Amino acid sequence: MTNATGFARRAVLADRLRTSGLATDAALVAGGALFTAAMAQLQVPMWPVPITGQTLAVVLVGATLGARRGMLSLLVYAVAGLAGAPFFAEFSGGLAALTSPSFGYVIGFVPAAGLVGWLARRNWDRKVGRAAVAMLLASAIPFVTGLPWLAVVLGQLGAPNDLQSVLAAGLYPFIVGGVAKALIAAGVLPLAWKLTGRR
Repeated sequence: MTNATGFARRAVLADRLRTSGLATDAALVAGGALFTAAMAQLQVPMWPVPITGQTLAVVLVGATLGARRGMLSLLVYAVAGLAGAPFFAEFSGGLAALTSPSFGYVIGFVPAAGLVGWLARRNWDRKVGRAAVAMLLASAIPFVTGLPWLAVVLGQLGAPNDLQSVLAAGLYPFIVGGVAKALIAAGVLPLAWKLTGRR
């Protein structure tokens, strides 16, 4: 079903483009991967997991492209990085990333983009309040895969990997920044809809 402007009722921001098709989708997916790679370089160096702009990129890419293209974009990001593209923090890449304490979070980026994209299709990105909830939910997903991965790698390195140590290294330092990034995205997306004339 379409509205008076010809756009599907459950459109996401990317659907506002005048052109559509396989080539457009491929460009959007590649653009989302490159945007995430660029945001990965905005970082506060920390060990074992740096603070980066990746999570902000993930929720923006997912919400803007929708679940399918968003997940594919983050999958391309991860696979290209593992293949050697300098997509990860500090322009790193290659299979060595699999032994990084932070790679579990990268795995979680894919379902995070899927969730926020699914919610965006249901108009959760149109109003600040609901957008904030969507962004916070999606921002929590990388911790589901990131924390267990971190525990395993820390154990292999001979570092403390009990629950409290893992939470102290991989969760607590990211709460304030994660909330801030989710709120930034929750403010940007409704504004973007207004600018594109969506009602």
